[in-house]
Amino acid sequence: MPATVSFTLKQARRLALAAQGFDGRLSPASVQPSRLNRLIERLGILQIDSVNALVRSHYLPLFSRLGHYNRDLLDQAAWSQGRRRTLFEYWGHEASLLPVAMYPLMRWRMARAARGEGIYQQLARFGQEQQDVIHRVLQAVWDQGAIGAGSLSTRQEKAGPWWDWSAEKHALEWLFAAGEVTVAGRRGFERLYDLPERVLPDSVLRQPLPDEAQAQRALLIHAAEALGVATEKDLRDYFRLSPADSRERLAELEEAGELLRCQVEDWKQPAWCRPSVKIPRKVAASALLSPFDSLVWERSRTERLFDFRYRLEIYTPVHKRVYGYYVLPFLHNERIAARVDLRAERAVGQLAVHAVHEEEAGLDEEGMLALATNLRRMANWLGLERVQLNCGKASGVRLAVALAQIEAD
Repeated sequence: MPATVSFTLKQARRLALAAQGFDGRLSPASVQPSRLNRLIERLGILQIDSVNALVRSHYLPLFSRLGHYNRDLLDQAAWSQGRRRTLFEYWGHEASLLPVAMYPLMRWRMARAARGEGIYQQLARFGQEQQDVIHRVLQAVWDQGAIGAGSLSTRQEKAGPWWDWSAEKHALEWLFAAGEVTVAGRRGFERLYDLPERVLPDSVLRQPLPDEAQAQRALLIHAAEALGVATEKDLRDYFRLSPADSRERLAELEEAGELLRCQVEDWKQPAWCRPSVKIPRKVAASALLSPFDSLVWERSRTERLFDFRYRLEIYTPVHKRVYGYYVLPFLHNERIAARVDLRAERAVGQLAVHAVHEEEAGLDEEGMLALATNLRRMANWLGLERVQLNCGKASGVRLAVALAQIEAD
């Protein structure tokens, strides 16, 4: 079927940036819980990651869009009790925080997980073979309330490397995937599990459940609104739908007029957008992006939109790294203009800049000032006294000059 709408690449970038919430920052006094929640509802999802080289990843997308905000607001939304709790954890993209209103849209995925579908094979096999352990652990959660896997473990031997889980941890993760338990809070970064009815609002749990097709259509519409314009792969990746489900639902949404087929300059695959989509005249945003920001997490889309090839090198041996350990893309004036290797050195109160790599077009003086300003703001937000430059080369020298200029101002 031919495309009915076409966009230039510049228009597609503006659509994507606006859809992702890069439309201006507010002063710290203006970032109230309602503003935070509206932004998360707009994105639909925040990916969680355990790496804390700078700050936990789920905090960064909000800073990139809002500027300085109190991280306690996100903690309250994610893990407090009562009315302040507006988010829940589940496998949305990867491990994710989602608005509680989207809980019914994930119930089909939980039902599949209970059948051993759509989860890791090892976990599915555990669910089939270890129901006695699962029932024992579920009873413990019922009896004791919010509890971590470490409190239940009966293993005597020392734990091995990653994913060497105890039987009780496997049981909790199976119960979590199946929706039998949810995350009530965190102790450090350890999940504390409890029954959904003791954590989530009754108004959400009592909602009529959409069937699989209805839920998947709603997720694709949300993805389209959060992405602006997107291919089928982009749309399905946002909430990790399967190709078969995504393609069938996408055809239904197109036929119903909920999504419009379109073409983007230089994209080989067709794309889709909402009928009400509006192209901004410009998006004047500068931001350091989490490696797990929803603007860039689908790497092939990032290349198509920004001509920016991005790979995280945390697990790459040091001698094989090209850019560094924890590298953040720097968005400036509708392009990703550089990448910056950052670390929060909390013990000495500094934000350490280990490398700055400009893209081919480079950063002009205004762009380097914008980067310096973002680094200074990030240091302030993280409670770090100074920005420490540990990078040489021309980019490091220019950044040092820009930092000195903003400090003087």
